[in-house]
Amino acid sequence: MIASFVPEGVKVLNVGELTREVKGLLEGTFPGVWVAGEVSNLSRPSSGHWYLKLKDAEAQLNTVIYRGVNQRLKFDLKDGMKVIAYGRLIVYVPRGEYQLQVEKVQPEGIGPLELAFRQLKEKLSRLGYFEPKRKKSLPRFPRRVALVTSPTGAAVRDMLEILARRWPATEVWVCPVPVQGDGAGQKIAAAIRWLNQINLSPLASEGRGVGGEGQRVSPLTPILSPEGRGSKIDVMIVGRGGGSLEDLWAFNEECVAQAIFASHIPVVSGVGHETDLTIADLVADQRALTPSEAAERVVPNRQEVLEWLRGREARLRTLLSRRLEVIQARVERLAQSRCFRQPLERLRDEEHRLDDWGERLQRTARQRLVQARQRLEADAARLQTLSPLNVLARGYSLTRTEIGHVVRSPDQVRLGDRLVTTVQHGQIISRVEETVISGQ
Repeated sequence: MIASFVPEGVKVLNVGELTREVKGLLEGTFPGVWVAGEVSNLSRPSSGHWYLKLKDAEAQLNTVIYRGVNQRLKFDLKDGMKVIAYGRLIVYVPRGEYQLQVEKVQPEGIGPLELAFRQLKEKLSRLGYFEPKRKKSLPRFPRRVALVTSPTGAAVRDMLEILARRWPATEVWVCPVPVQGDGAGQKIAAAIRWLNQINLSPLASEGRGVGGEGQRVSPLTPILSPEGRGSKIDVMIVGRGGGSLEDLWAFNEECVAQAIFASHIPVVSGVGHETDLTIADLVADQRALTPSEAAERVVPNRQEVLEWLRGREARLRTLLSRRLEVIQARVERLAQSRCFRQPLERLRDEEHRLDDWGERLQRTARQRLVQARQRLEADAARLQTLSPLNVLARGYSLTRTEIGHVVRSPDQVRLGDRLVTTVQHGQIISRVEETVISGQ
């Protein structure tokens, strides 16, 4: 029945054959094409490929960006972003759909690196990477400075020369890293993390690092291998000389920003020229306009310090001279005072006072002695008046038993008891022969 509608000699194609014909024709006609449009319906499945639609006011185009391509992008695609994509048209036979397989893509109206810079800056700003309150202050007199830079560039020579001239006492470590090209950002970040591990190692306080022998690096020594050992690092300079945005891009990578943000060592960035601004500059504790200025920031100027010390010395001498003059004037006034002119006068006054007190004490003692003697004589007279001896002198006597009891009544004694009678001039010993009780 179908054959009756087909003109004689015409080949009938099935859907698959027709689709493959269209695939060959389309892909052969458009092996490479530039397309401008707005990103929409962007999806990122676990395969790592990106699927989206490019659209304008008239139509939309299915688009795929395979993982190998999107991993090389410096910026991130978002819905609503206007881009220019380059690729080839392909036909997906099972669904009969054609789509653009992207090989290159860039934002419309702005360079991809500039867009990537803005996106990362916005992201890190939300995370607080640029907050001034988290930034560390630099030590006034660092003992050790680490330079994370290329060992062969002009920047490292300038920094070493400035550090040696301004403050020769500082030990300088140069941690060699590539500062541009593929993988440079990861190596810069790894160097920053390695230097922090050196500082956190218990061996660092002993002047040794994490491997090899301890090494003191002269400010004029251009290279210190990461396999070497070292001691505590006080400040770190991360940077390089000038160049294009592409040349400086390693310092705009997120891994470098994360390493600087996590660093326990204060970081000074010195990337490019005065007009160059990188993510590393924004995250670092201090930003220098050039590598040379970074070297000037981390160490003091020896001449300025010497001049300051000379000024302090002169001021100290002046203050000491004035103080000495004041003390000398005070000593002269004291030398003219009465106590120094007649030093024994006060002693003699005190001697007179002591003599006066001695005489008063003697008079008082004599008066007290007379008064005491008078009171004693009065008390003795009163005692004499009350003395039993006075009673005996008037003819009375006192009789006691042998055991000393005073006899007051006849019934206290018995016949034959021995009695002792005291009279004025002695004692009389007698025995009881008879007792008479008064009234009987």
